[in-house]
Amino acid sequence: MASDYLTTLIMSIRSKTKRFLIIIIFSISGLIIFTRYTKNSIPDDQSKLNQSLQSRLERLVQVSEEDNQKSNDLPSTSQQKPPRALSWSSPLSKQCSDIDQGLKKRLNHRQQQLATERNYVVIDSSNYGKRYRWDLYGRRVDPTPSVVILHETTDSYQSALYAFKDYHRKDEDQVSYHTLITLDGQIIDVVDPLNRAYGAGNSAFLGEWVVTNPRFKGSVNNFALHLSLETPWDGRNGYLNHSGYSDKQYDSLALVLADWMDRFNIPPENITTHQHVDLAGERSDPRSFDWSNLQRRLAAIGYLCVSSNPSD
Repeated sequence: MASDYLTTLIMSIRSKTKRFLIIIIFSISGLIIFTRYTKNSIPDDQSKLNQSLQSRLERLVQVSEEDNQKSNDLPSTSQQKPPRALSWSSPLSKQCSDIDQGLKKRLNHRQQQLATERNYVVIDSSNYGKRYRWDLYGRRVDPTPSVVILHETTDSYQSALYAFKDYHRKDEDQVSYHTLITLDGQIIDVVDPLNRAYGAGNSAFLGEWVVTNPRFKGSVNNFALHLSLETPWDGRNGYLNHSGYSDKQYDSLALVLADWMDRFNIPPENITTHQHVDLAGERSDPRSFDWSNLQRRLAAIGYLCVSSNPSD
């Protein structure tokens, strides 16, 4: 009986030992397999990670190239070219003789008093600005006034001054001239000639303009002087013509032009009209302007007799 129990106990121990050994063997085998798999999988995972990063970098480069291409395809204001030059044949011609002596005497006398006759009116600073030495694209430009643009008010000079004195937040509403001349010949200076008046948007003279605002096309404002004549009563109806400007206005006009021509070395042929420089074809001012009246006056004070010989 005792021997049977002992035999059974020994058999049980052997069985448990065998199972324990089997468990250990399987555990060791599993550990070996796991270790090998881990060693093999780490490079694979690293490789997959590298491939993923490379793929993302390539995609970023592709997106960047696509964005650059789209940017290049967009219309750029930097590609704006000055408009085709419209020829300008000045109605003013050289004149050294046949001078009206009475007119000459009158204008010379008034020219001596001009500084005390001129009035200056302060307007809102939103309606004028500085002259730029660089355009919107970083190109150097000459801000020296080199052309005179003639205008008319289309209403009373008081209405024009009211508009100039008002604050205008929007760029497209800002407007001014350098000088106004009333029907009775009064000279009203509004903007210093060294500053830029907003007298002509979307404009050019002999193919030249300067772009200073990214929202608008170029204009002559950066190198122009703007002078406006008060419109006579019968011209405040929008018709194409009216009775014309007074002799006093032409007298004052000639004297102001002579002053600017001296100060900025502006030749007579660079005196033009708003109608000519307007690229939209919407302006007709100054209507009913008599160039012969201006011719006689400028000739009388010696501004149309220009010698081609520098020694003269």
